[in-house]
Amino acid sequence: MTLPHANWNYPTAIRFGAGRIAELAAVCREFGLTRPLLVTDPGLAAMAMVEDAVAANRRAGLPTGLFCDIRPNPVGTNVEQGIAAYRAGGHDGVIAFGGGAALDVGKVIAFMSGQARPLWDFEDKKDWWTRADPAGIAPVIAVPTTAGTGSEVGRAGVILDEEAGVKKIIFHPKMMPVAVISDPELILGLPPHITAATGMDALSHCIEAYCAPGFHPMADGIAAEGTRLIHRWLPVAYADGANLEARGNMLAAASMGTTAFQKGLGAMHALSHPIGALCDSHHGLTNAVLMPYVLVHNRAAIEARIARLAAYIGLADASFDSFLAWILGLREALAIPHALPGLTVCADQLDRIASMAEEDPSAGGNPLPFDAAAARQVLDAAMAGRIG
Repeated sequence: MTLPHANWNYPTAIRFGAGRIAELAAVCREFGLTRPLLVTDPGLAAMAMVEDAVAANRRAGLPTGLFCDIRPNPVGTNVEQGIAAYRAGGHDGVIAFGGGAALDVGKVIAFMSGQARPLWDFEDKKDWWTRADPAGIAPVIAVPTTAGTGSEVGRAGVILDEEAGVKKIIFHPKMMPVAVISDPELILGLPPHITAATGMDALSHCIEAYCAPGFHPMADGIAAEGTRLIHRWLPVAYADGANLEARGNMLAAASMGTTAFQKGLGAMHALSHPIGALCDSHHGLTNAVLMPYVLVHNRAAIEARIARLAAYIGLADASFDSFLAWILGLREALAIPHALPGLTVCADQLDRIASMAEEDPSAGGNPLPFDAAAARQVLDAAMAGRIG
C-alpha cells in the first residue's frame, strides 16, 4: 500500500493549569498587546472573573476595554458592533474570554478589525479566506470558560447571518489564537445543564473527527483520547461542579476535539447548524440530541472504527452496539432530551433544515454521502425518537 499525501497542522501555545489566569497580563505583553479589547458574553461580564481580569491588566499598565453585546447564537450584528468598539478604543488585540459564542465573536472581531471587505465575503467556501489581508488580522488570546466548543484552538468562528437565516463559518488560518490560558478554576461551579451540553459538544467533535474519512492518524489519536477523557470525566464534572480534576480533564478534552476536527466533522454539525439558526437552540445540546441518530445512520461506514474506539475507552464489550448503548446511557444520565421535540424543533421546518444541512460545509466530512434526503431520514428518526 502506498501512503497518501496529507497536510497536517497542530494548534497553538496553551498555558494549562489552575490559577493560570494570573498570567494574562504577561501573555498580553509577550504577544505585543498593549491595549486589548476583552470580548465576553453579558453573563460573564457581570461576574468577578472578568472584572478581576480587566483590573489586573490595568494594574499591569495594560488598559483593557470590554465588549459583551453577544447573543448565545452570535449574529453578524454582534461582530459589527464589536469591530466598532475595537476601532473606537484604539485596541491592538483581543482577549476572547468565555464559552463558544464569546470565543467565536472575539476571533472574528480580531480577524475583521483590519479588513476592507464585508464579513460574509470570508465565509468558509472554496478559497474565500484568501480574500483577507493577513496584515489586518489582530492577535487573539483565548480564555475558555466552558469545556465544550474548543474554539480556543480553532481557526474559525460560527456566526449567524440574520438576513439569510443561515449560520456561516468564517475561516482563516490566522484566526488561530496566538495563545490560550486554559484554567480549570474558571469553570468550577458551571451549572450541570451547561456542563452536560458543552461536554457533549466536545464529545461530538471527537467522534465526528474520528469517524471522518481521510488519512490523519494524529487527529484520530487525539480524538480517541479525547473520547476516553470524556467517558471518564464528564459524569464526574456533571455530578460535582467543584471537582477541579474533572474540570481540567474536560477542558483538555474540549481542546482535543477541536484540534482533531481539522480532519473533518459530519452530519451532527451539518444538522445542528441550521437547527440552531432556525430554532435558536444550544449548539452542544443539539449535537447531543442528534448524536445517536447520526451514529446509526452512518453505521455501515463506521462500525469497525467505533468498535476500536469502544475498546480504547474501556467498554467491556468492544462493539458498535456497546458504544451506542454508552451514548444513550450518558445522555440519560445528563438529562439530555432524547428527541428533537425536546429542542422545540417543529415538523414543518424539517425540509428546510434538511436542505440547509446538505449545503453546510460539515456535510462533506460525513462518512457517508449526506444530501437532503439523507438529512431528512436522520431528522425523521430524531423527531420520532427512533433508534435503529
